[in-house]
Amino acid sequence: MLDTIQSPKDLRELDAEALPALCDEIRDFLLSSVSSNGGHFSSNLGTVELTVALHYVFNTPKDKLVWDVGHQAYTHKILSGRRDELHTIRQKDGLAGFPKRAESEYDTFGVGHSSTSISAALGMALAARHKQEDYQAISVIGDGALTAGMAYEALNHAGDLDANLLVVLNDNEMSISPNVGALHKYLTRLLSGRMYSSMREGGKKVLSSSKSLSKFAKLTEEHMKGMVLPGTLFEEMGFHYFGPIDGHDVEEMVSVLNNLSQIKGPRMLHVVTQKGKGYELAEDDPCMYHGVSPFNLNTGLVSSGKKSTPTYTHVFGQWLCDMAAMDERLVGITPAMREGSGLVAFSQAYPERYFDVAIAEQHALTVAAGMACEGLKPVVAIYSTFLQRAYDQLIHDIAIQNLPVVFAIDRAGLVGADGPTHSGNYDLSYLRCIPNMVVMAPAHEDECRQMLYTAFQLDCPTAVRYPRGKGTGVLPVAEMAVIPLGCADILREGHSGMAVLLFGSLLAEAQEVADEFDATLVNMRFIKPLDHALLRQMAEQCELLVTLEDNAVLGGAGSAVNEFLLSEQLDVSVMNFGIPDRYVEHAQREEQLLECGLDAPTLIKKINENKALGHSNIPMAVVAASAG
Repeated sequence: MLDTIQSPKDLRELDAEALPALCDEIRDFLLSSVSSNGGHFSSNLGTVELTVALHYVFNTPKDKLVWDVGHQAYTHKILSGRRDELHTIRQKDGLAGFPKRAESEYDTFGVGHSSTSISAALGMALAARHKQEDYQAISVIGDGALTAGMAYEALNHAGDLDANLLVVLNDNEMSISPNVGALHKYLTRLLSGRMYSSMREGGKKVLSSSKSLSKFAKLTEEHMKGMVLPGTLFEEMGFHYFGPIDGHDVEEMVSVLNNLSQIKGPRMLHVVTQKGKGYELAEDDPCMYHGVSPFNLNTGLVSSGKKSTPTYTHVFGQWLCDMAAMDERLVGITPAMREGSGLVAFSQAYPERYFDVAIAEQHALTVAAGMACEGLKPVVAIYSTFLQRAYDQLIHDIAIQNLPVVFAIDRAGLVGADGPTHSGNYDLSYLRCIPNMVVMAPAHEDECRQMLYTAFQLDCPTAVRYPRGKGTGVLPVAEMAVIPLGCADILREGHSGMAVLLFGSLLAEAQEVADEFDATLVNMRFIKPLDHALLRQMAEQCELLVTLEDNAVLGGAGSAVNEFLLSEQLDVSVMNFGIPDRYVEHAQREEQLLECGLDAPTLIKKINENKALGHSNIPMAVVAASAG
């Protein structure tokens, strides 16, 4: 059947009785495709039946289906004409790993971060009302996404407006007890049916003439539903709550969704699914099988047994445990990224000092501020792209009060297959403009460990930003020492009148460039404060300064160098290399660096072109723009 479906329109031609067999085909296809090519695994195995039911009942793309936590949308891509391209997912020039508006009309809203779907779908529902158009807006939100405040802000607004919005809560952590599953199914069918809705509205009209009777009826209804359904909170927010129902019973979901499609106003359907459904190893360990590289389905993910150099994330995790053993004031905070940010070992060794605040980045920073006020030393482990969500708290609650919070910023710079929604290209730009901040970027793994130690000793907000994956293979040493504040390190003395100023992880590229031109190579280490004395020395000794960073070239570390040189009226040419002023699409990180011109051969070519033109004292803004 799957081969006959090129769009949801084809899907809707099938009899409902055929849908379970189709779901089996889709799951088999996912198992084969993702195990062969890699991608998000557990979450997509869990949403097969839910996705089929949604596209079967609703008239997509006219009806707007908005996904949250977008890595669960592979079946959605399969059904909307992209089945034959699924093997390219997350690869250069292939399908994006998340819904993307430019990719398909069925992708109504781009998503990478969590907890945005209710707000977006509400906006679409309000647009339909404003334009007097007849279409449905449906948000599909993962249970973890409901731990973020933004989701509740949207629910509160939607309930207050009585918007025509359906929110599907994909609950993939709970299971329906066999004892009550049939009861929940019966109640959901009853409560979503026309008879109940008619009686409900009719009863309101009959009782509206008597305030006491109306109040009594409402209280009775709420108490009865509260005894058997977990939806009282959503009812209080103005939603009609239905469920929970079995998210792997596609025919049952079609029946319920058909009923709900006839009801207007804010509705919430609670669907229970299982991550990794249909593949036992992923069912048992959905976290391990969340995002996978190609693997053998028969044997599962098997460790190679080979020892390898640690990733930056592992370096941070080990430092955190070592530092916690040295200082009992240390507490670790993460917004629902324990595994991704390397806090597993710390959470096990120091459970009373480990705080997972759920998907609530704003809260993570302010609770850290409160802890710092009372003498603790909070370490916030957070992705660069997620820190953006808490920018106000960073300034208002931490920096203004000059509180000693350490930010371990993972996934800084280009992140590869996850693409622009997850790239941490802007943290140097948005951090260096904040007073009281200290900002560091290590050139290798051991320097990352030393910088984290240095940050912990400072009595001010401090950030250490490091990339995804491994660096140059410099093993971190056990001994830790404070790096002098704002002091750069000359790695290579050159004799050509050129200096390469490195900010961060592009050490191998910088070394190759420096060797090619016999240039001085400086590991700047600090973005804020800059080493002004060394910059002045380099400007006086050199004809050309080249800045290199894995950050947006606009407003980044190179811009900080430009600002200092201009303020000091130092007469030297500068070329700024960084990530250009556009979004870099998903690909391998090496491919992204090549696209951005941050690989060594391209850097060398650009510098040679500049030298061939005989540039001297070129306005720095012009050079920076052309270099990017």
